[in-house]
Amino acid sequence: MADNNTNIKDVEAVSTAVENLRKLMITPVEAELELIVAEELHYGHSDGDLENKATFIKTLIDKKSDFLSINLFIFAINVYDNTAVVRHTLHAATFDDEIPRTIKLLILSVWNLKNDRWEIVARQAVKLLN
Repeated sequence: MADNNTNIKDVEAVSTAVENLRKLMITPVEAELELIVAEELHYGHSDGDLENKATFIKTLIDKKSDFLSINLFIFAINVYDNTAVVRHTLHAATFDDEIPRTIKLLILSVWNLKNDRWEIVARQAVKLLN
């Protein structure tokens, strides 16, 4: 999971932040999302849509993106000073527009350590073909 330049405590802290975001995407709490999402967020969807912090949080709170479950399978977490790069797959059940769906995505996210907290600053998804 980590390379030779990555401290295991940093990896664990980033992993915890990723897990916290996963939980908040299923059961969104605005105040907690405000803390884990950086002001400068660039959140790219697999269909090409791009959200900023305000739009990302509103979409979750309003259930426009309605996640019923999310499973993450992490490939790698690499930490470079105050920046972390996370690669994983996401398998989820959603109920967007009251239509049940399953999605499988490859995700690349970038996290920044700010005030002793890891914040997501960028995320890009692509559809997993199988």
